[in-house]
Formats: sequence, structure tokens, C-alpha cells
Amino acid sequence: MDQSNRLAIRGQVLQFTGDPFQVGTDSALRFWSDGLVIIEAGVIQEVGEAPALLARLEPSVERHDYPGRLIMAGFVDTHVHYPQMEVIASYGAQLIEWLNEYTFPAEGKFHDRDYARKAAQLFLDESLRNGITTSAVYCTVHPESVDAFFEVCAPYDLRVIAGKVMMDRNAPDFLTDTAQSAYDDSKSLIERWHGKGRALYGLTPRFAPTSTEAQLEAAGALWQETGGVYMQTHVSENRQELAWVAELFPDCDDYLGVYEKYGLLGPRSILGHGIYLSEREKAVIAETGSAIAHCPTSNLFIGSGLFDLRASQEHTEPLRVGLATDVGGGTSFSIFGTMRAAYEIAQLQSFSLHPVQAYYLATWGSARSLYLDDKIGNLVPGLEADLTVVDLNSTPLIAQRMKHAKDLEEALFIQMILADDRAIEATYAAGRRVYQRES
Repeated sequence: MDQSNRLAIRGQVLQFTGDPFQVGTDSALRFWSDGLVIIEAGVIQEVGEAPALLARLEPSVERHDYPGRLIMAGFVDTHVHYPQMEVIASYGAQLIEWLNEYTFPAEGKFHDRDYARKAAQLFLDESLRNGITTSAVYCTVHPESVDAFFEVCAPYDLRVIAGKVMMDRNAPDFLTDTAQSAYDDSKSLIERWHGKGRALYGLTPRFAPTSTEAQLEAAGALWQETGGVYMQTHVSENRQELAWVAELFPDCDDYLGVYEKYGLLGPRSILGHGIYLSEREKAVIAETGSAIAHCPTSNLFIGSGLFDLRASQEHTEPLRVGLATDVGGGTSFSIFGTMRAAYEIAQLQSFSLHPVQAYYLATWGSARSLYLDDKIGNLVPGLEADLTVVDLNSTPLIAQRMKHAKDLEEALFIQMILADDRAIEATYAAGRRVYQRES
């Protein structure tokens, strides 16, 4: 066998064997203190004990050694807005005011392709620096913003989802399209980008209040016409928003009922937030195989509310839930910070989110919510080789605290509470190192 396109990465290796919410945290994880991940042509070939695998590995195979580091699947961000980086950490507004005061003016600049490319590159740099290898991304209403994003991502061979925002009312004139132009532009972008390399397209009606019934109908029709494409939007993020939706769509039972009416639910439908869902809505989400993107730092920062993660997993049919930064409403690209916020929100609801559950949500669980768990999110043979390498002693405080960690679970918990981008030593996409922390 030709060994020239093979790579072996050595360190502490973490692998999921099941969903910890369903099989229990003790049964969901496999760990090698001295492990090896063998990659060929961008795909994981073998995972296991390093000495045994190295004994039969050709000496010519390239090796990357990370002694004492944790090698795990790359993080998956299920809901994020790349044009909103310039309004991250904006003061004092809740959802509707925040959109009008900060978000819409910032997004208006993305008709300029060069401006969009620079923002996309910064977004990508920040994502990789935080170990994020897959994101479901909202662009702006401008097709140029989508082209720029995919163009920047292409050389890195990333498994990313992105799409043009569809918005034909209740927004500034410089950010609105029409039902027909949204359909036409989105169809053209799908033909240009969906399935090119590892890129995937996501139809992106921003949220029900900014789309007319005609546009939602067009979005539903286009989604049915294009196999494998995603649909991403927002639902039940804010109480004021719920009242607005009820006023705009009086014939629908509830907020989710709007998307249900227009055929926008099903596998690969990603619903951001989902804080105030009724039992009926939860049942429909489960039945249709749609997913919720849990955005904890954003929900706290904008004051939207507390998503009930435990209820979503203890439902008669557990809901598909992924973890999301939701930058720029979200306050950090760090998935450690996102896990920490998810833990704190759960604590406020008398539920202690276990670290094994949190890391599952940030990797394989998020991949499952995107119907990509057969491709990414875990270190098992046959999956695409998206990895992140974590320095478990990235700051003096963490190093001191780690001296007293009694087991792997406590070590993982320490990282999710205290770590940030400084803990990411390297990030790999399709078996190629695309980020290396400076020494």
C-alpha cells in the first residue's frame, strides 16, 4: 500500500461510542491515554493504542506527536452569523432592537464582495483557532456574501453549511429581496456551491417575521426541489418575537406552525434557539426529524431566556440538539465558553450538564443534528478526519487545577469551564493541519 498520503497523529485520544443522554455517561466514551489516529486521503482509517498500531506502521508514514495533549473530533457549530462579527459585544438591546440597531446596519455592508471576503477570512481564522471544523453559517441577503464565504473556505476543504438570508419585509430596504429573487438567487447559489468539495448549502429565511407568506412558500418549494440541501432559521427565541409572529400569522397554531405550514421542517432543518416551544411544537420537531441549535451565550447576552436542555432529551422522543456559538449575538467563538454557558443555564434549571454530555453536544451530537454523524463529529474509522488537539495545561491556572483532576471526566470539566482558544494547539480538516498555535 502506498503510504505517502497517510498521517498518524499521536496523543491522548477521545472517542464517542454512543449518545450519553441515552446510554449514560459511563458507556458513551472510549479513551486511550496513548492513542493513535491513522488517516489516509482525509479519512480516518484506524484508531487505537499507539504502541500496537505503530508496530505495523511503515516508518515512512508522516507522524504528528502531541504528548500529553487531547486529540478529539473537531467542534461543530450549528448556528452562527459570519457578518455579525463587527457587532459582537454590542450593548444593551434585546432581540428586535438588537437586530435594528446593530445587526442590519452591519449586514448592509456585505454587498461589497471584497468586504465580505475579508470578514469571511477573519471568521474562518477565528473558527479554526477555536477548533471549529464545521459551521452552519448565515450570510446576508446579498449573494456576494455567500460567494465570498465559500470562496474563502474552499482552499481549506472544510465541511461547512452556508446560505443567503431570505428577507422580504420588516427590514431596511437595503437588506430586502423579494420572494422571486430569493428563490432565483438561492437556486443559483445551490447550483454553484452545494456539493462542491465538502461545501453544503442551507436555505436561510432569517425568521418568520422578515418573510412574507409568498417567500416562505417559495423557500419550501425550493427545498423540496433540491435534495440534500439544508434549511436554517430561527424559532421561539424571544417573547416579544412570539407575540409578533402570532400577529403576523394568525392562521397558524404557534410559531413552529408557520414553518410547518410552508414545508420547512424535516431532516436537515436547523431551528435556532427554540426556547419557548410548546409540547405540541416539541412533538412536531421530534416527529419531523428537525433539530434545535442551542445558543447559550447568545440567549444569556441578549436576555432571550433559558433553553431547557434536559426536557429536550427527556421528551418522549428525544429531540436532535446541537450546540452553537450564534456569534454575533453570541459572545465567543470558544466552544469551551459555549459549553460553560450551556452548563450554567442548565444549573439554573436544576440540571447539572455532565462534561461527557457537553462534549458530545459540541461534536458528534451536533453532527447528528445536522445529519452528518456518518461523516464528522467523532474519531472512528470511515469518518472524515476533522480533529482538534487540546492543550490540557494552556494557562497557569488550568495547569494548577489539572494537577488535582482525579479522572478524565474532571479533566474535561475543567477545560470546559476554564479553557478558551489558547487551549487549541492544532486543528485538522480532512486530515490536513489548517491551524497551528504559535509557540
